[in-house]
Amino acid sequence: MNRAPERGRSAPPADRYRRGERRTSAEPLAAAWEPEGTQAPRRPRQSRGAKRLVASYGWRIYAIPVLLVLTALVVLDTVQPRSPSSGTTAGTNAAESPAGTSEAPPTEVPGKKPDLKIPTAELPAGPAFSEDGVGTFKVIGGAGQRVGEGNAPKFRKYAIAIEDGVKPADYNDDATAFARTVEGILSDPRSWIGTKQVALQRVEANQNPDFVVSLATTKTSHTLCGREIPFETSCYNPGQKRVIINVARWVRGAMAYGSDLAGYRTYVINHEVGHALGSQHAPCPDNDAPAPVMMQQTFGVSNDFVSQLNAGQDVVPADGKVCKTNPFPAG
Repeated sequence: MNRAPERGRSAPPADRYRRGERRTSAEPLAAAWEPEGTQAPRRPRQSRGAKRLVASYGWRIYAIPVLLVLTALVVLDTVQPRSPSSGTTAGTNAAESPAGTSEAPPTEVPGKKPDLKIPTAELPAGPAFSEDGVGTFKVIGGAGQRVGEGNAPKFRKYAIAIEDGVKPADYNDDATAFARTVEGILSDPRSWIGTKQVALQRVEANQNPDFVVSLATTKTSHTLCGREIPFETSCYNPGQKRVIINVARWVRGAMAYGSDLAGYRTYVINHEVGHALGSQHAPCPDNDAPAPVMMQQTFGVSNDFVSQLNAGQDVVPADGKVCKTNPFPAG
């Protein structure tokens, strides 16, 4: 039997229970009856704040996250290490490459020498010596006879000079005596003339000498000989045709020679004149043998020491051989 609807209430339309339709406060909450596959897709709800930002800035509001991502990528790329193929290392750009990399150092800068601990290379203790000169030299007047074999293939003329600024005390207050000492050493039959390959003659400055044996202050010695080796040394400067005798060594000698200052002076004159004659450095040939005069005896008579001193750039092998001091090339 059909019942009539109650007074004052009408039957609800069927659409009022469809999902998404507005309900009254009196309507019960009910699950949607539509099958799962038939439900209309929902749009994500935007907050009121987001709606206001979109309304105010439009499409530009979406560009901000993109810009933040791009900025992060740029920062990450900046701090990342370069790959080996780029030519740089992590944290170091090419302009700051340290020494020892593939970048060649300037030619004017010598290669760094090793940290040397060679006691025989140090300058011995002793009297003070002249350190500052003016770089000009005064030839000591005097000439001598030609000495050596008459048919020697090499004949060289030389003069003797002292730098302005060397104190007279450094050559016993007698320039003439200094010149006689040098001439006597080079005229000794055990010197270069004893090799029968060289003839020598002391001449005046105006007689076109082939080289000038010159006593120089330490400052000038450093200028003309260089400072690649961090010890006081003498040398031959071919550009000036000048044999430089460092006054520090002339006054104090070398540790290898001990108290034999005359022996060292003979050695240093013969060694540096040997360079002027074209001779090069030589190693100790055998243990306890006389050292060749072209060995760097100023620094010692051990091949190991001399090899270390020259950082492997010389003819001296580090073979452990140690010689005895010897100031002459012949005899």
